[in-house]
Amino acid sequence: MKRNFYNLVKGKFLISDDSLKNWRFIIFLSVLALIMVASSHSADKKVHRIAQLNNEVKELNSQYVDVRMQLMQLRFESRIISVMANRGLAPSETPPQKILINSED
Repeated sequence: MKRNFYNLVKGKFLISDDSLKNWRFIIFLSVLALIMVASSHSADKKVHRIAQLNNEVKELNSQYVDVRMQLMQLRFESRIISVMANRGLAPSETPPQKILINSED
């Protein structure tokens, strides 16, 4: 057993007569390792992209809430009256009157 361990450490399994099957297995394991590393990097890129998109969604949602709040404030009647007063317009003192038209058939 000690001799087998020394042969393994010295790499005799790579240069012996039946080393072709060992080399095939080593190349196969190397390819699997490369695929695993590539898959891991791809998953990491996707996780970072998802985090970036989540941050963008939060930012856009915040902007939407801010703009909606500004719009609601602009729609108040008192705000409209004050803006129109700056332009020289004022609300009417007399209420509107309803005009009725009788149609004669």
